[in-house]
Amino acid sequence: MKSALKITAYAALFAAGALAAAYYTLPVNRINMRSRLVMLGDFNGDNKWDQADAALLGAIAADPFSLPADTVFRADVNHNGLLDEEDLYFLGELYKTGDPYKTRDYFTGKKRAFPYPRDFFRYVPETEYIQRPVLAIEHPAEAASPLRFLGRLRVEKAFGYREELLREIYSEGIRFSLAYARRLPGLLPKEKEYSAVKIARCAALWKNGSEYELLLELMGLIEDAETLTVRDQPEFVAQSLYFRDHLREVLESKLYKDYSVGKAPAGEVFKAIEAHLLADMGIKADLANIAPPRDYKALKNYLDRARWQFYKSSASRHNFRRLLLFAQYDRRYLRAAARTTRKMEDAPLENHNLPMVLLFRRALEIKGGDKRAAVGLIDEAVRVPFAWVKVIPREKLPASVALENFLLPGNKEDGSDKSRHWNVFGGISLYKSPEESLRLALAREVKDFRDNPSPHAMTEFIRDTMANLNGIYYVVSIKPDLLAKK
Repeated sequence: MKSALKITAYAALFAAGALAAAYYTLPVNRINMRSRLVMLGDFNGDNKWDQADAALLGAIAADPFSLPADTVFRADVNHNGLLDEEDLYFLGELYKTGDPYKTRDYFTGKKRAFPYPRDFFRYVPETEYIQRPVLAIEHPAEAASPLRFLGRLRVEKAFGYREELLREIYSEGIRFSLAYARRLPGLLPKEKEYSAVKIARCAALWKNGSEYELLLELMGLIEDAETLTVRDQPEFVAQSLYFRDHLREVLESKLYKDYSVGKAPAGEVFKAIEAHLLADMGIKADLANIAPPRDYKALKNYLDRARWQFYKSSASRHNFRRLLLFAQYDRRYLRAAARTTRKMEDAPLENHNLPMVLLFRRALEIKGGDKRAAVGLIDEAVRVPFAWVKVIPREKLPASVALENFLLPGNKEDGSDKSRHWNVFGGISLYKSPEESLRLALAREVKDFRDNPSPHAMTEFIRDTMANLNGIYYVVSIKPDLLAKK
């Protein structure tokens, strides 16, 4: 009896070992990767190439920016990252037969190149970020575009890096032109005036050869056209950008230069800021004597914090992955975040604002249009450690890299500090109000100045406040129902 039990036990152990060995040696179990097979050119998912797909291809070519990237990338059948004439031609011929072998035979008979049938299939891992192809065809929207330079830009001769830059500028220009045409009938006078100023700036940048700046300016215009409206917007929020610009003027003023070299007291700088605060925002404040930012004895402050924490904790692993893939691979985000400067040369905070607008938009899409959840996702995501960055010797890193992580844009003097300010005080405006958020921000920044009063601390007070204003404006003003599909 005992022998039988031993034999049974040994057999069970052997079987378990064999099963474990088989399980862990099979590649499907050893490699934690999941992929889906994508049929390029099949836009309706019926596993066929036919005239239904041809009609959808026409819609994609007409407006490749209002459809999900996962749909549009299926049109890039020559795998060059562009939506170009060759893609349209290859697919048009394929749709005539529905059979890539027949179509290839036809091209071979004409001694012309055509992809092998296997080229029309792609395995896409779940960890791969789907990049929207750059539009590289002459588009009808060019003719009616307010960006009159697009035609000249399209035929400009260039090579290498500049060629790619010009392609992206043209693609962004068409994207803006399409969005602007959709919005134009309903634009308010203030929005038309704002657009005219920005469009004129784009023309000036093109004329001056400032092509990278032009690309980013167009991206900013697109985000405004696709996501923002001042309709039904509180006047306080609309005025916040005027106050931000006046703070920038204070930094560039003779008064501030005198203060920086000890020829004017800090109180005079505060008075200049207070005058703009009253004129622009209707807030009368004595900044030098402003009360502490938070009463820790008030229960309401803890309740607000609990709600904030709830939305932070709602971020799932899948949410993090999608946001991080965007931040690490999205072409537009990387272009925006790449603009960095030497220490203390980004007084207007241009380096931070556009990337944060793009990041917040993506977080908002991931969280289904819930702004509080989007703010919470970003706030939680910045804590994801990028320990490998710490391993790189500091002298090997460019001076403009934010060392703590690569998710948020930042310069050496700020790290990602201004980006966090953007998100935090933009978020607070959702829990309290934009005015309360600004008052809290001012109290906090003044406290930091009091802790270590100096021209450097005053500069940071002003720049932090500008970042806070950017966050308040965009977080409140972005309308989830205007978001284009991704």
